[in-house]
Amino acid sequence: MRSAQPLEPSPSPVMFYTIGEAADILGVAIPTIRMYEREGLIIPNRKRSKHRRFLVADIERIRCMRNMINKEKVSIAGIRHMLSLIPCWKVKNCPPDARMKCPAFTSTEKPCWMLSGKSWECRSADCRLCPVYTDIANCATLKQTIAHYTATSEPLPKSQSVVLNQDLSSL
Repeated sequence: MRSAQPLEPSPSPVMFYTIGEAADILGVAIPTIRMYEREGLIIPNRKRSKHRRFLVADIERIRCMRNMINKEKVSIAGIRHMLSLIPCWKVKNCPPDARMKCPAFTSTEKPCWMLSGKSWECRSADCRLCPVYTDIANCATLKQTIAHYTATSEPLPKSQSVVLNQDLSSL
């Protein structure tokens, strides 16, 4: 008689939601989720058929954005600006010469995944898998990520310091 072998726990399958299911979970209309994608706030998975698929992390990210918009009264442009402040060049450890050529280093309008004119390495990468995107799955990690990467003595690029000085002069 064979002794019973303990079963190894099988890895849980990744759960994907359709855009309709995600909308139902969040209590929003499908066009709202499409607008967030168009505005660069989310990057949903796509099937070969081009249908959107959402992970739990995507739903949490949307929930965070909805909270900022509805409770904190931050505009979509404001959220994009906050996302653009995540220094992707630090997260990805880009060399200084590459930083100076990168539009993400000087832009404060859009997050790096929305910019054109990026290096070949960045253009060929899947932004959904990049830590710049994945590490901001919810509001707490967004705040921690911005705080962690911006709390240094590294000087701002000239265009960012001009924007910051303009913002401060209006106070």
